[in-house]
Amino acid sequence: MVQLTRIYTKSGDKGKTALGNGTRVAKNDIRVAAYGTVDETNAVIGVARLHASGDVDDMLARIQNDLFDLGADLCTPGDGSDDNPERPALRITPKQTGRLESEIDAINAGLDPLKSFVLPGGSALSAQLHVARTVSRRAERLIVELSGIEAINPEAVRYINRLSDHMFVLARHANNGGKDDILWQPGLTR
Repeated sequence: MVQLTRIYTKSGDKGKTALGNGTRVAKNDIRVAAYGTVDETNAVIGVARLHASGDVDDMLARIQNDLFDLGADLCTPGDGSDDNPERPALRITPKQTGRLESEIDAINAGLDPLKSFVLPGGSALSAQLHVARTVSRRAERLIVELSGIEAINPEAVRYINRLSDHMFVLARHANNGGKDDILWQPGLTR
């Protein structure tokens, strides 16, 4: 367990931060933006959990832990293929993505079929999950941008893509199984 003894290190006062391998980069580096937005997604899910209970809260707790794993993965350059076998970097695994897929399938099976696009809102939990969905989509765009510049763990892209799907179906679940979804009405205010 890592124990933090100082809240501020002053090491970032000149606009640089350390990656997982010790390399220092600018704080506006695309890699830092990607894992920073993953952290932001995690914080939004933390707010959503204020309105969650039972199995939903348990799912969100697991996802929050996964998001720290994803941040650690993205913070360490490389795709995992050349990690030191004695001290490999923490990487997102297909098992984690597979768990999201299983949960998506189980949740979606109980939802009313979609008849229109869903507007964010409804219950407090649903609204917060829609915020988490959109922030995770932003994280995904940054991770994909990073993957076009440097090699990253391909499972990181798959995981964040499934996460936004998970947040969508969970938001619908939080709206009485989709019965209380707020549906888009094209051209309503013309």
